[in-house]
Amino acid sequence: MTEYLRSAEENFAELANFPFAPNYHQWQDLRMHYVDEGPADAPVMLLLHGMPTWSYLYRDVIPGLVAAGYRCIAPDHMGFGRSDKPTDIHWYTIARHTEILNSLIVDLDLRNITLVCQDWGGPTGLAQAAMMPERFDHLVIMNTWLHHPEYEYSKGITDWNSNWHEGGRFHRPQPDLGLLMVLSAGLISIDEFVPILSGEKAAEFSGPAADMYQAYSAPFRGLPDEGYNGARRFPLSIPLDSYNNGNAAAQTLHYRTLLQWQKSCHFIWGCRDDVFTEAWGRQWAAQMNARFDPLDDAGHFPQNTHGSRLAELILQGKP
Repeated sequence: MTEYLRSAEENFAELANFPFAPNYHQWQDLRMHYVDEGPADAPVMLLLHGMPTWSYLYRDVIPGLVAAGYRCIAPDHMGFGRSDKPTDIHWYTIARHTEILNSLIVDLDLRNITLVCQDWGGPTGLAQAAMMPERFDHLVIMNTWLHHPEYEYSKGITDWNSNWHEGGRFHRPQPDLGLLMVLSAGLISIDEFVPILSGEKAAEFSGPAADMYQAYSAPFRGLPDEGYNGARRFPLSIPLDSYNNGNAAAQTLHYRTLLQWQKSCHFIWGCRDDVFTEAWGRQWAAQMNARFDPLDDAGHFPQNTHGSRLAELILQGKP
């Protein structure tokens, strides 16, 4: 049996702008959470998150897509959100995340899928389109990548990776993941962020910052340090120094496969992202002959700050 932790249901009881009922997919002896909104027979929007987020990331995207007649499926990777959290850090590999997502798609028999992916949702989600293209109609790619030998990692991503290694800023027990999202949304400054992260100052927020902090902290509230291992493992799986754990050979295959993608594709990019830069997004879009929509004032998580605008752009980019 897999040793795992499960977040308390009461942690999710009063989250702002997240009225969606939970649904669960059984994968072996673990439970994966997903949001399922809209008509069961409608074309699917498969909405994928990365680190350190969960399906809450799409809270402002889902309503516009459902109103337009789509079924929105937004899963939480194992170790995140309402999904179970195996305690062994070595349990988490990108190949395993990819396999579990594949099982969700197959077991729900999802078809006519528009993939909407960002961050680690890219390597895990684009793998599905490369492996099962018959299930997918359209790709929406945001602030992500697929590893390949020619890819040049930015300073933003090398710094992110190093900060999770020993001696790094986030190499600590129970790192404050909700705080990271408040910072990324521009609701606090780096000068305010550092003393809270280090424990020198309490996290005290109001308004939108408080709502965001509560929601992104919810999956980990009350858990021991092992409950953070899924989140901890994502930055340590970047193929900079973790080629195998990052499933890098498969990522390269999926990248090269999708360069031959014959269906529609659309890039939407937060251009203030220093991890996956605008230049990279434009280069990749050009390689795939795809539409590119820049969000000049958005960062790494466009869904978190520009949700309703994203829904509009996703719908506009549909063929």
